[in-house]
Amino acid sequence: MAGALLLGGAVAALFGTALPAHDATAILQPPPDKIVIEVATVNGSGCPLGTAAIAVSEDNTAFTVTYSDYIAKAGGNADPTAFRRNCQLNLVVHVPQGFTYAIASADYRGYASLQAGAKGTEKASYYFQGSPNTASISHEFKGAYNDNWQATDTTDWAQLVWAPCGVQRNFNINTELRLDAGTSDPTKTSFMTMDSTDGDISTIYHLAWKECPRA
Repeated sequence: MAGALLLGGAVAALFGTALPAHDATAILQPPPDKIVIEVATVNGSGCPLGTAAIAVSEDNTAFTVTYSDYIAKAGGNADPTAFRRNCQLNLVVHVPQGFTYAIASADYRGYASLQAGAKGTEKASYYFQGSPNTASISHEFKGAYNDNWQATDTTDWAQLVWAPCGVQRNFNINTELRLDAGTSDPTKTSFMTMDSTDGDISTIYHLAWKECPRA
């Protein structure tokens, strides 16, 4: 899955130690020009070729990653390797000249059917290319559970870590679904998806913006 896609958002800046903050003027409104995102690579058992797509909001404040085959299973007749599924997105983010961005929040949605005694975990990791640090946040759901689920990762404005001004750094998002059958009935299957009722799941990333210092 490649090619340039118009983007309008930011990704959740959960990188308190990823990169140093830059001296730039904070702004609340996104830049007038669109961001362009190139999907360098999409890899993982949760996003086989052709099953993940990116769409961008028109107001340049968010982008959505949609999956159609992202499901983890445990127990019953589930494949022993199906308890964990992941998807890594490597994004080339072209920001309008004079601006930089940070991830302000990320929203994840899906559906879970967990037997009593089982649990499911959604985890997301974020990092810029070249950074030695990776920030990760996990959300756990315990059975018995049979409903839609939603998880949100957020970062306060003062703690946002910005992409370096004037330097192209790819941005990586690695998501994971993990099932643990635990003490549940071993004959029954638990599953968790990043998936809406129509078969697609929307994962939304919200961007924050500021101006870079002038040379």
